[in-house]
This record gives sequence, C-alpha cells and structure tokens, in this order.
Amino acid sequence: MRAIQFTEYGPPGVVHVAEVAAPHAGPGEIRIAVRASGVSPGEMRIRSGTLRDVVPLTFPYRTGFDAAGVVDEIGDGVTGVGIGDEVFGMTHSAVRGANADFAVLAAWAPKPAAWSWEEAGGAAGSVETATRVLDRLAVGAGHTVLVQGAAGGVGTVAVQLAVARGATVIGTASEHNHDFLRSLGAEPTTYGTGLAERVRALAPAGVDAVFDCAGGALPDLVAIAGEAARVVTIADVTAAAHGVHLSHGVPADDTGAAVGAADALAVHGLASAVTLAGEGRLRVPVAAAYPLTEAAAAHELSESRHARGKIVLVN
Repeated sequence: MRAIQFTEYGPPGVVHVAEVAAPHAGPGEIRIAVRASGVSPGEMRIRSGTLRDVVPLTFPYRTGFDAAGVVDEIGDGVTGVGIGDEVFGMTHSAVRGANADFAVLAAWAPKPAAWSWEEAGGAAGSVETATRVLDRLAVGAGHTVLVQGAAGGVGTVAVQLAVARGATVIGTASEHNHDFLRSLGAEPTTYGTGLAERVRALAPAGVDAVFDCAGGALPDLVAIAGEAARVVTIADVTAAAHGVHLSHGVPADDTGAAVGAADALAVHGLASAVTLAGEGRLRVPVAAAYPLTEAAAAHELSESRHARGKIVLVN
C-alpha cells in the first residue's frame, strides 16, 4: 500500500509516498480502508526535529494520527463494529501511520452522518487533544478559558468543546478570523502585544484556564492566567522553563494511564464528539484537502500557520 513517511528530520519536502506492507489489526484493533486522514500541527515539530528530545523517532517514520474510512479487518476481542462500517478514529500514539491507504486504529467511533469524509478524517486527533487538555485544566460550566490560536485545527475544536461544557471562551486569531470564531461560540481578540489588557477587558474577573495551541507567548499567558498550573500548551517546547505543562500525546503524560486505559479515554472523547456532532454542536472546519500524493504541500501549509481549521489528505 501507499503510506506517507520520512527518513530524516527536515523541511516539508522530506515527507514522501512510499510503498510499504499493509498493516493488520491485532487484538483490540480494527483496520480501515482510509478515505481521509489528518495532518497534525504537532507532526510539523516532530518532522523538523524540534521535539526529538520529547518524541524520539525510529526511521522511517510514518505520519498520521487520525483517519476515517471503512472497516475491512477486525482484531480479536473487538465487538460493536462490523466489516463495512464507516468510522473515524486514531492510531496508537507511538505507531501513527494513518496517512496511508490502510490504517490500524486503536480508538474509534461511528462516523457522524453530518460530517464529510474530510471532516471525519481530521476530527479524531483534534477531539482527543482538545479533550485531554480541557480535562487537565478542569474546564467546566461557569469557567472562562482563553484559547490561544483558536482558529487552527485543534483550536476550533477546543472552542466548541469548551462551549459545550458551559464555559465562556475567548479565542485569539488574526482579525480576519474573528467572525469565524464568533460562529463557533468564542469571543475573539487578536494575539500579540497588549493581549493581557484585551483579555482583561473581555473578562474583568480574569480567566480560569489558558489552552495554548500556538506557542511563543508563554510568559504573557502565565501572567494572564495568574499561575503556570492554569496554562497547558501543545505547541511550545520551552514550556518547562516557564513551569507550564507541554501536552504532546495520548495521555500517559497527563493521566498516568497505561496505553489500553488511555485508548479507552480517547474512545470516550470520540463518543462524546459523535453526540455533539449529531446535535449540530460540533463541526470540524477543514482548511484544505490534498491528495495523499501531495503530503509535502499539506505539511508546508500547516507549517505556515495560516490554515483555518484542519488540513487533511484524501485517498
């Protein structure tokens, strides 16, 4: 089958299509014929080598964390899903490989009828990441949360999930994305110099939590939150220097859960997303959809940080 991989750290051009042996579903897993798969911003940092001390790689490294498609193989012990079912979900965090013709999923849920293949293909990683961080920050009803970088793939989902929890959301983005953020339920503001003052004007009582999807502004975000423990980043590798938690994978680092338990937590998050999608309360904005063969271009767009929503590859 075709799969996207890279064999060295470097710029977007190091990713390429390779012919590899198709994987098979093991116990507790399913395999899907992939219709669409996500391009995750975190993989830009993995590919560039920025996270080599946090996420060490063995080359060749196959990309892709989330995908949607049709079930064509079911592993031992799996119930509740059949051959031919349409699903979306995630690979094991240490294995990846969803940007391919076939992918083995460790966590999945039925594809919502309201979502296109492109939306479903890019949903699971953003849902899992947003749920993981919102849980760690204990965001709930009556809270105010600042989402830094709210117009990106994870940010757009984080906004909607926080709103669904009953929180008030302030989201940072370029001004041309402000109406878009309002449509998701957030109060928008611009990032950069003067952010603390702008947030204070929108939330005079302060914010309860800060979810950083962008990186590069942790001192300001800690000041806005009042303490580092109320900030979680998925984008800033300098986090430890500021006392901030860097959340970077299915949540062994956040919950202490073993791999199987972490997968179960991910399944719970996906199931909640299906419910919200059915109620019209969760959509997955797609910034761009590229053919699988144009993965390098997809990485280039992701690295530009100008994408509104999720970038996906289609088969």
